Amino acid sequence: MTDFPEIPESESLVEYPSDFPLKIFGAQHPELAQSVLEVIIKHAPDYDAASMEMRASRTAKYISLTCTIRATSRAQLDALYRELCAHPLVKMVL
Repeated sequence: MTDFPEIPESESLVEYPSDFPLKIFGAQHPELAQSVLEVIIKHAPDYDAASMEMRASRTAKYISLTCTIRATSRAQLDALYRELCAHPLVKMVL
C-alpha cells in the first residue's frame, strides 16, 4: 500500500469542496471502466458516470480514464487514491 505524506488540511493546495480531476491508467480490459466506476462511486456517490472520459493509447494496449469528482475532503481523496492504486487492473493514478 502506498503511504501518503501527512499534510495538514490548512496547508493543502486544494480548497474543499471542489471539482477534482482524476486520471486513471490501466491495461485495455473489458472490466476496467466498470471497476473504476464502482470505486469512484463508493467514495464520491454523487459522481455522474456519464462524465467519465476514456481514451485508448496509440497501440490500444492501454486506456486512460478521466473522472472529475466533487472532492469534499483530503481524507476522501486519500482513500480514493489508495483504493484505485491497489486495484489489480489499475497501473497508475494521477
